[in-house]
Amino acid sequence: MHFYSTHRKLNMPFAQIYLLEGRTEEQKRAVIEKVTKALVEALDAPQQNVRVWIHDMPKENWGIAGVSAKDMGR
Repeated sequence: MHFYSTHRKLNMPFAQIYLLEGRTEEQKRAVIEKVTKALVEALDAPQQNVRVWIHDMPKENWGIAGVSAKDMGR
């Protein structure tokens, strides 16, 4: 059983990142690692409490100025 101060016990940040599909697994790992590190440093959160969720969005589901990213060639 682990005991944390009240501040650390409640410090469980959850980050959601939306990206257009097509990123490599290596790029996603880097995002997870760097976002985790930033939240640990900025919020004094225990690393094991940080959650990062990457939403890999299909290009046809992402609109920019009324046009899908797929139709824009992104």
